[in-house]
Amino acid sequence: MPNKLAYVFFLAMFFLATLSVQAHAKEAAADNYKAYCVQCHGMEGSGKGVNIRDMSVQPRDHTDAKAMSARSDEDLFKVIKEGGSSISKSILMPPWGGTFSDEEIRDLVQHLRTLCKCKYGS
Repeated sequence: MPNKLAYVFFLAMFFLATLSVQAHAKEAAADNYKAYCVQCHGMEGSGKGVNIRDMSVQPRDHTDAKAMSARSDEDLFKVIKEGGSSISKSILMPPWGGTFSDEEIRDLVQHLRTLCKCKYGS
């Protein structure tokens, strides 16, 4: 019986730790978006940031579920890491691979999915 109790305790602690890590990743991605993306994409992700007046191409609206669900997570990852030209989009989208780790970029992709309330192919 004590082994079962220890096992249940271990599972509960593991579950709580996992939730804590996931919450931290979501918060960090939201913070990164606010620090690096809102200038072009806007506070809510609508594509209407303060830099838009100086841009020849409107930034993507990350709240547009139809447009965002047409982009795979791999495409979103690539454009964040390598810039717009990597997927034949605007050269104004800079590559962030030197700023963010791959894990941080994956977290940003998930943050984009929360902004559009969508997933690929939905």
